[in-house]
Amino acid sequence: MIPELKALLIQDPHWTLAVAESLTAGHVQAMLSSVSGSSAYFLGGMTAYSLEQKSKLLGVDRRAAELVNSVSAEVARQMALGVLKLFGSDWSIATTGYAEPAVDPGVAVPFAWWAVAERRGSDVAVETGKIICPNLERIGVQTQVATAAVAELLVRVRAARARVT
Repeated sequence: MIPELKALLIQDPHWTLAVAESLTAGHVQAMLSSVSGSSAYFLGGMTAYSLEQKSKLLGVDRRAAELVNSVSAEVARQMALGVLKLFGSDWSIATTGYAEPAVDPGVAVPFAWWAVAERRGSDVAVETGKIICPNLERIGVQTQVATAAVAELLVRVRAARARVT
């Protein structure tokens, strides 16, 4: 999956990518940088685990995020837009969610939201999705969410290449 993504991103026109992670805590960045030559497309990323950092570094709306414990499609969307702007990339991907059940917010099954942002000239398109991870431990959830998010990115990059050619 990563070699194909790399091949698509480095074609002409050349596209770059940045990442904002929360629950995946670097898993997406590790996947993207796992191939030789990843610096040709991967500009970098960040793990913004706390709401304070999501707000400060990525421009996430603090008041709205507080209402959902920083876990929603909208928070993922804002994270993707924030890291796209911060790194000046053509593409970005963001993840936020619960890596394990959480009693206080009433989360019985781990789940996450992902967002993929694509710069299209002066406009930006963002798509979001949710992944539910039953019967997995914390690391399994992080791995499954990272893999699913990168797979969604690949689908969108393929579609964008098809529009360009």
